[in-house]
Amino acid sequence: MTCLLVGFLLPQAHADVPSGTLGTVGSDTLAGLMLRWGEQLTHQYPGVRLQLQASGSASAPPALTAGTTRLGPMSRPMTNEEREAFIARRGYPPLEVEVARDALAVVVHRHHPLDTITLEALDAIFSRTRRCGAEHDITRWEQLNLDAPSRRIELHGRNLASGSYGLFRQRALCDGEYHHRLNEHPGAAAVVAAVTESLDAIGYAGLNHLAPGVKALALVDAEGVVHMPDADSVRRGDYPLGRSLYLYLNLPPGEVLPAPERAFLDLVFSPQGQGTVTELGFVALPEETLSRQRRELGLVP
Repeated sequence: MTCLLVGFLLPQAHADVPSGTLGTVGSDTLAGLMLRWGEQLTHQYPGVRLQLQASGSASAPPALTAGTTRLGPMSRPMTNEEREAFIARRGYPPLEVEVARDALAVVVHRHHPLDTITLEALDAIFSRTRRCGAEHDITRWEQLNLDAPSRRIELHGRNLASGSYGLFRQRALCDGEYHHRLNEHPGAAAVVAAVTESLDAIGYAGLNHLAPGVKALALVDAEGVVHMPDADSVRRGDYPLGRSLYLYLNLPPGEVLPAPERAFLDLVFSPQGQGTVTELGFVALPEETLSRQRRELGLVP
């Protein structure tokens, strides 16, 4: 979980009072957090407004590249192709900052008998390629040796525009392909709602979307180690489906951060901003990460 701040030496802050509209295009996962930060920023600087379009992480790079937004929240890192497309158009790389940490929790109905699942079995359930090593597809609950009715497993996940879709494919499916039976949803809340309504369902969603109607499963890795989807595991980097959450900016090298963006990042890295991260169910950044990024961005300590 590293953050790259490549090629930018930012001048010291100027005294402009922040005002104007902050347009953001990107992650659905980060939408609630961005909106809450925006409300806090407007409370501090009434002249600033946040305008959010939460179409999924995949929508951020083309919007940044085209110049239709300066801020792109993403629940995954930019791919090499996305970064290269930005550089080809702009002549410099996007500025990447880590704003919080999160994880994908594998969820079942709260009354489901399953409590843990191996990563190999997870792949055999969700993928048609089984690159993680399973010999057979798992399509029915009794294949997991559960004392459960003989029923077909319902699969729920995100759609292609989501960073969660890509992360789960990479980490849980060993870069394999999803099963054709996957029910794709445009938002994590819809995944959780679908699992809440069916004892036969399994899905994945960010920690901040967990609800009383679902149960998050512990994951068992290839060495037999059990990993709980909790803040400590995510902060340590132990949880197999942990991730960093990012904000990408279109900022030419040597240019000063515009006052609204600067004020926004100052808030994000403040105790108040990181307190909001925790309040909304994400994982706050370690203090050393906050200090390093504030220093690299030239923000006031």
